[in-house]
Amino acid sequence: MEGMIRCSANYVPLTPISFLERSAVVYRDRPSVVYGDVQYTWKETHQRCIKLASGLAHLGISRGDVVAALAPNVPAMYELHFGVPMAGAVLCTLNTRHDSAMVSVLLRHSEAKIIFVDYQLLPIAQGAFEILSKTSAKLPLLVLVPECGEQVSTVASSSGNLEYESLLAIGKLREVRRPKDECDPIALNYTSGTTSSPKGVICSHRGAYLNSLAAALFNEMGLMPTYLWCVPMFHCNGWCLTWAVAAQGGTNVCQRTVNAKEIFDNIARHKVTHFGGAPTVLNMIANAQPNVRKPLPGKVAVMTGAAPPPPQVLYKMEELGFTLTHAYGLTETYGPGTVCVWKPEWNSLPQEEQAKIKARQGVPHLGLDEIDIKDPVTMKSVPSDAKTIGEVMFRGNTVMNGYLKNLKATQDAFDGGWFRSGDLGVRHPDGYIELKDRSKDIIISGGENISTIEVESVLFSHPSVLEAAVVGRPDDHWGETPCAFVKLKDGCVANGEEIIKYCRDRLPHYMAPRTVVFEDLPKTSTGKTQKYVLREKAKAMGSISKKGTSKL
Repeated sequence: MEGMIRCSANYVPLTPISFLERSAVVYRDRPSVVYGDVQYTWKETHQRCIKLASGLAHLGISRGDVVAALAPNVPAMYELHFGVPMAGAVLCTLNTRHDSAMVSVLLRHSEAKIIFVDYQLLPIAQGAFEILSKTSAKLPLLVLVPECGEQVSTVASSSGNLEYESLLAIGKLREVRRPKDECDPIALNYTSGTTSSPKGVICSHRGAYLNSLAAALFNEMGLMPTYLWCVPMFHCNGWCLTWAVAAQGGTNVCQRTVNAKEIFDNIARHKVTHFGGAPTVLNMIANAQPNVRKPLPGKVAVMTGAAPPPPQVLYKMEELGFTLTHAYGLTETYGPGTVCVWKPEWNSLPQEEQAKIKARQGVPHLGLDEIDIKDPVTMKSVPSDAKTIGEVMFRGNTVMNGYLKNLKATQDAFDGGWFRSGDLGVRHPDGYIELKDRSKDIIISGGENISTIEVESVLFSHPSVLEAAVVGRPDDHWGETPCAFVKLKDGCVANGEEIIKYCRDRLPHYMAPRTVVFEDLPKTSTGKTQKYVLREKAKAMGSISKKGTSKL
């Protein structure tokens, strides 16, 4: 239209950096970060992040450089989410459960110039450096993060590495670098690798900004919430809540370890209003011993995701007084991309039916444009009949820029103009989607598709079962049949025949497991069961013959 003009008066690139700058003014004297007895205000956090950015520039970090971090949910990890992009750099948070070999692979692939390492994880980083030193790869500079509020440890001083607080001390309170283009990268997040080798997901300032606001909205985060950090900040940047809490001037309650006692203690001590966690964290809380549990100080809203939550676990959490919101997404969608928006008319349904609805993945949040269930070949939408399975696909501003150094994988992921998630699901008549499986996890037995999620939900409802995962085991007659890996609750006893009968009483017989294995489940740090490990175990057990019986 004639007369329109785009200039600095009406266009500023979107970036989460603006959330911190605003909170430093509006909420300057309110607590921003709490960790044990250590506490900062938003004014202090803002200044510390500026000094961090200045310190990084002093070390030679320039626009577009990658800065890695290997640390749990401690204050420094929170500050890095602002300080690194304020230096114009890209934050690459590494999984704290990775071994030295994997850390070395990711450091080489990302070409990180600096890595911040928590003192407890220093041996992992040193092992990675040792591996890298055997190649031509240039070693990144290591900055050691000691325990917050303590003097530099003897390990730090003897290692010869730079130290976090010392780096901040050389920093200046100066103007920070904002992105020139809102589509510039803010973060590089590696996928958890549950199905294949990790890929580097490039996230933009624009996507992070929009997903942060969407996360605050669907979590019903009002002004000045108190957020307890159970979700690892390295996982999709804490589902973008690192930035969302700043947007609302909230208080970040950090904790180094995540267990039921720490969670209940922190909720009671700090009057926590919100937290998030994978179903494994919810399961831990739901099964906490009575002497660990504490009454809730008020409404505590919980966002869960990362893996489809069993309805039984949701039911138990609500019995304890928590209010649950189920979100779903992938690293490629900045974490949460959909939310199971609750409708008042569902309140009159039986609790078990409510839990089943809450286990759905729902509808797009406000930051995403579209989500659909499509035939991956024809790209046609499947019927909304809650039965026809298709692939979950996303489209919108909160989808990644692409995979680092992997144009082929990026093109494959965006083939057809949608992001192909690799997840399989159905659409209900009301428009809500529900996951049925990963495309690699679906079991095809005698021509029938078996959703491992459905079988796992039944297993979770067994009173003795703490955790369960189902994969396909080779079968000479059926091709493959369900094999259940089960971990029992402490003090509980159950055998394979009992578990199988329990499932057969509640499922079509072809869906019930024919094999039950009792053991701890291998997990990624984000709470996802590593099914590829279990598939290999099931395969190693050999095929079940036509006349064979279950190996229990």
